[in-house]
Amino acid sequence: MRRAFVHCIPTGGPEDVGGLIERVNTGRIVPTAIKAILGKTEGNGCVNDFTRGYAVQSLRASLSPWLDSDELDQIAMIMSGGTEGGLSPHILVFEAREVDGSKAGGEDTMALALAVAQTAPMRPEMIGRAMQSQVIADAVRASMTEARIDRPENVHYVQVKCPLLTATRIDDAAARAESVATTDTLKSMGLSRGASALGVALALGEVDPESVTDEAIAGDMSLYSTRASCSAGVELMNNEILVIGNSSSWAGDLVISHDVMADAIDSQAIYRALEAIGLNVNRQLSHTQQTMLKAVLAKAEADPQGAIRGARHTMLDDSDISSTRHARALVGGVLAGILGQTDLFISGGAEHQGPPGGGPIAIIGHLD
Repeated sequence: MRRAFVHCIPTGGPEDVGGLIERVNTGRIVPTAIKAILGKTEGNGCVNDFTRGYAVQSLRASLSPWLDSDELDQIAMIMSGGTEGGLSPHILVFEAREVDGSKAGGEDTMALALAVAQTAPMRPEMIGRAMQSQVIADAVRASMTEARIDRPENVHYVQVKCPLLTATRIDDAAARAESVATTDTLKSMGLSRGASALGVALALGEVDPESVTDEAIAGDMSLYSTRASCSAGVELMNNEILVIGNSSSWAGDLVISHDVMADAIDSQAIYRALEAIGLNVNRQLSHTQQTMLKAVLAKAEADPQGAIRGARHTMLDDSDISSTRHARALVGGVLAGILGQTDLFISGGAEHQGPPGGGPIAIIGHLD
């Protein structure tokens, strides 16, 4: 039987692997059990954000004394740039260890379950199109099987790291007489995130398969997943997928819950997600309650209508700072005010990830 472990480790920069190495050296993390590492880095989160690749390079080097290159390739290392506002840079290490003994509480007791998948490298012309959605859907289904999560409703969070288009990649497609979804490299991030999110929605039965077309991606925003979190980066050409849910086939006292923020200030969705893991509160968590949480993951985006509950916002009108950066700071402040902590994995750009202007939130914690 498997048991999931989650470690939240603060970082002093994208190169800081000291906390990870210390936990490995003291036996708190088993390198061969690591399935995924998610991270928030202090880059800009845009096309030219080098901190993501720098962090992955640093993580691979730190684990190389224990794992060979092939083993490192099997770990999904998903970095999300941007720690605007009060967000704290950190990494989340996910382990799946084999444990002895029968499961306490019987087969009806659910525990945290997870699995990762890595797709084959994509051609530039596939990025941001329905072809990418299908690739993601297949990978999510395979991960559910691997994690022994038998029903879509038991999946609470799917993290996808997907590629984006660069000038070189666009030129590569053109040399083969292939068109790309866009020649705007920044726009390609949103299209890739959107296609990935709709792939998650396909796998979880949240949308009609016939509705996922090239035109629908970033076009029909009534289509979305309530559990997808997608981040695009220049550092890869394949897709890395982490599926997290609850399963009776796993042991342990950790569980995951999720809800959907209808807009960037929807605190009630946060309270509902907390209640689902036994924290029935209506104020900021106490220190004791905070220790029950292992990870908080959320999506954020500027409402495309330019208003939040009827009041105008200017996030989309700032020519100096991307709206995704404003949105991360805003949602981070709302979450931090309730949870009393700032090491929050908040990813910007929520195309087809929750309703427009909102986004999914997932909380991993000890069931109270």
